[in-house]
Amino acid sequence: MDRFATCCGAARPRFIISNEQQRPERSKGSFATFGLSKNLLRGIEAAGFKDPRPIQARTIPQVLNGKDVLGLAQTGTGKTAAFALPILQRLIESKGQNPRALILAPTRELAMQIQKEIMELAKFTNIRAITVFGGVNASSQIRNLRARPHIVVACPGRLLDLMSSGDARMDGLEVLVLDEADHMLDMGFLPDIKRILARLPEPRQNLLFSATMPKDIRQLTDRLLKAPHIVELEHSTPAETIEHALYPVAQTNKTALLRHLMRDKDFRSAIVFLRTKHRARRLAQDLDKAGYKAIALQGNMSQGQRQRAMDGFREGRYDVLVATDIAARGIDVAQVSHVVNFDLPNTPDAYTHRIGRTGRAECKGKAYTFVTTDDFPGVKDIERKLKMEIPRVKRRDFQGPGSEETLDRTNSGRSQGGGRGRGRSRSSGGGGRRSGGGGGGGQRGQGSSQSRGQHTSTAGRSDRGDSPSGNGERQPSFGAGTGSSGTGAGTGAGSGGGGFRRRRRRSARRRGW
Repeated sequence: MDRFATCCGAARPRFIISNEQQRPERSKGSFATFGLSKNLLRGIEAAGFKDPRPIQARTIPQVLNGKDVLGLAQTGTGKTAAFALPILQRLIESKGQNPRALILAPTRELAMQIQKEIMELAKFTNIRAITVFGGVNASSQIRNLRARPHIVVACPGRLLDLMSSGDARMDGLEVLVLDEADHMLDMGFLPDIKRILARLPEPRQNLLFSATMPKDIRQLTDRLLKAPHIVELEHSTPAETIEHALYPVAQTNKTALLRHLMRDKDFRSAIVFLRTKHRARRLAQDLDKAGYKAIALQGNMSQGQRQRAMDGFREGRYDVLVATDIAARGIDVAQVSHVVNFDLPNTPDAYTHRIGRTGRAECKGKAYTFVTTDDFPGVKDIERKLKMEIPRVKRRDFQGPGSEETLDRTNSGRSQGGGRGRGRSRSSGGGGRRSGGGGGGGQRGQGSSQSRGQHTSTAGRSDRGDSPSGNGERQPSFGAGTGSSGTGAGTGAGSGGGGFRRRRRRSARRRGW
């Protein structure tokens, strides 16, 4: 019996965690032990692959045996080859109606990268893989689809459009891969993915790979995967090869601090992450004027501009890539020495994905995060999720007022002193007004109160095939914020009854009252 026939079974148990997670199959140090074809092994060698990485060693045998797989591994661990190699082996061993494999990815850059790696591995075969994504004219993609390629790597929006028009037919599909599955769902692609799934033939083999898998996505995996083999390699923690550091800094001093750090001799190649497209473009221009080889990567750029930016960074024509989170997932650029979070990521998962651009393939890297006083609640969320304390590095010339005290408080996890103060926080629009309460123990207490006036929302999809916002990015929405009551004592960051009055007096002096 064909060893892939097991993926075509009838009713199978629901989503489970099997004992295979604790006792995964391992290779003996060579891709040849998987029983791959000679031409595929030649492609592996030509691509520079040596020994299988852990995600590959634990996944490839199961995919070759036709099982559904859920692969949870930190970014930069070799997930693409983990699903690409067994798919290529299937296509070499048997015939079928093309396209036989569909790989869904959240962004154009990741789709292009996956297709490129597949073609490198399939170099000595006749297998063809194409990409389908929005932001470019669809005519060439339609021609490529009519040529019946073996593998289609696509972004959900554009693929759904072409399926609706009849230009993308998947009647012979045997394998479906969702790469960076949580990111696709997080970006609002779930409705598109459900519609795509409804049009795909069954039975088929389903594979999900991602660096993280939040609980709210388990429902989809439960429905999609049938008795899957699960590989979980510390998916919520960054690679051990990455050195972390937090830099308290005033918002107005961030650019100066970045330029100061870039003077270090070890600062060879870096990706700098910001929240908004406008600020990313402006920072890249400022660095370029200062003599650094910097280029921006953000959603308002055309596909040609984005590709030229990525190619220039990969080939070393640019040393600094200033990007929004569009580049945080799956983009594999060798020898990135530093990742700088110019703006704090919105979630702990986003932190993991951003810093995963360095320290890849067991190389060492550094991840620096700039934090203002308003960012420290988010820092604690990140540390709590990662179960680690990120080292703090003080550069007094760049710190803002109160940042050192806030840093000390978050570092110790509690305020010093015996009084207990209560703070009240209100926010309106993008910012918050903070006031402290009275303290105990016969002295004025200093409560801590943080206001986060930013939340994230997902806009409706306007560019079919890349992201719901039309550019592969989740857009921050600066609406009504949520304040959190702070409880501190003694020497906290804010000032308890007098802090707000002092701020009002300073404001009055500035206005000339």
